[in-house]
Amino acid sequence: MATVQNANFIQYGRRAGKSKPKSAKKARETENDSEQGVMIGPMAALDGTDLRQIKVLPRQEWDRIQQSLHSNEREMERIRQVRAEKETLHAESKEIVQNWSNTIAGQRQMKLQARKLREAKEEENRVKIDIEEAQFQASKRKEAIEKAKTTQYYQTDRIKSFHGALLLTEVLKEREAQVELKKQKEASSVGKDQELLKHYREEYERGTIEDQKNAKDRYLERKKVAEYQKMQTREHDVQREKEKVDDKREGVELQKLAKLHEWEQKKLEEVRKKEKMNIMQSHKDHVLNKAAIHALEEQKEEEEEEEIRLFAAAKKRMLKLRKEKEAHLFKEVMDHKDRMTNRLAAQLKQKVDDEDVRIKKATEEKEMKLQREIAQKQEKLQQDLAAITAHRNEQLALKEQKTKEDRQNALEHQEMKLEADQVFAAKQAERRKNQRETNKKLQEFHLEQVNERAAKERGGREDDLYHDEKLLQLHSIEEEQFQQYANKVISEAKKKDRNPYPLYKASLAGSGGGRGPQFNGKGGIRPSYLTTDGYGVQLPNNQRSTTESIKSKSDVGDASVAKKRLGFVW
Repeated sequence: MATVQNANFIQYGRRAGKSKPKSAKKARETENDSEQGVMIGPMAALDGTDLRQIKVLPRQEWDRIQQSLHSNEREMERIRQVRAEKETLHAESKEIVQNWSNTIAGQRQMKLQARKLREAKEEENRVKIDIEEAQFQASKRKEAIEKAKTTQYYQTDRIKSFHGALLLTEVLKEREAQVELKKQKEASSVGKDQELLKHYREEYERGTIEDQKNAKDRYLERKKVAEYQKMQTREHDVQREKEKVDDKREGVELQKLAKLHEWEQKKLEEVRKKEKMNIMQSHKDHVLNKAAIHALEEQKEEEEEEEIRLFAAAKKRMLKLRKEKEAHLFKEVMDHKDRMTNRLAAQLKQKVDDEDVRIKKATEEKEMKLQREIAQKQEKLQQDLAAITAHRNEQLALKEQKTKEDRQNALEHQEMKLEADQVFAAKQAERRKNQRETNKKLQEFHLEQVNERAAKERGGREDDLYHDEKLLQLHSIEEEQFQQYANKVISEAKKKDRNPYPLYKASLAGSGGGRGPQFNGKGGIRPSYLTTDGYGVQLPNNQRSTTESIKSKSDVGDASVAKKRLGFVW
């Protein structure tokens, strides 16, 4: 049920009037009408409602009105539903079509998937290759490091000297082998001179026979070459005769050509002569024509000079006429000037008579003006003197006032200076106080720096001791490695029947390369002792086991606590 106010349409139902009570039949009719129509009014209700205020519409008309009122919304709703259905169908179509393999999009999708799989597989292979390459490079780096370490170890002075001793053992072994070989050669050469002499004779005879055979072959070869050269000589003679015949025939042809050339030259000379004659005749004609043209030009110049003479005579006549006219005009001007002069003279005379009167009047006016100016000057002088006196008095008053102000300003300045001195003294006291505090802090900072430096030095000494200990350990490890390497090399040299004495000398304990005694407290190094002369040669180590035995038999004791002797043993 709906309520509509101020509707402009045809009303259906009862006319306006007094309502009648409803009967059961009328009630049923009203219900049927409500099923087929719509009641419209300010209060469309059945309980106690004035039916005269109700308007009843048919359902069809009501639907038409509702449809006309809500047509845009329904159209928009219909369009939305259609669009939603299309989008649903499009999504379903895409969902169905995306798995098809016989379409362009499906083929592109399959190619993309295959490309992704191929790229993933290639990436896996590249990663695997990179890992293998990294492992290979790591192994190569490890080998290079080991090789570098070995090379560096072999480049040390001690290893070089040991390898030099090893080379000396090889040289000694080679020398022994050479000596043995020489002995064997000398033993085997006894009784073989006759065999060698016989062998050399046989070789000489075979060489002689072979030389004779080669000489014969060379003779036959030279003979063949001589015959071939004779045949070539005959061929050259025949060729030379043929060339002579050709030269004669060519000479005859050249003579013919020379005669033909001379005839052509004569013809050309005749043609040149004719051309020269023609040119000479043309030149003569040209000279005659030039003379005629010159005569014509002279005649023309004479005519032009005659015209010029006539023009000059006419010009002279014109000048004469112009001068006569100018003389006439000048006379008229002079007459006019005389008339004007006479008139001006009469006017000037009249003016002179009037001038005397004006001069007298001007003199009287000038004297009166002079007296007025003198009176004005006297009055102005009095005014200037009064102004000067007033100004002087004013300046004196101002000067006295300025002196008082200067004295007051000096007193104020003195007071300000005293206050500034007091402030400066207070600031100086505060500055000295701050300086004392700063010096105290600086002293504490210096003390901290001294403590830090001492701690750093202690740490440095501890580090030096630690590094010395590590260095001793490294020396011991290096000595152990060297002894193992040297023992291995010496054992191999013994197996190969080499002389191990140089290797024993080079493998003595103690690094450093010196010949002095071994220092156990310094990592077992063996120092070098040099002479004090200009050569600086290293002193040899002549101490042997006999020296120690003599020291043990001597009753000197420890040289450090000896009182009578220093422990020297000769």
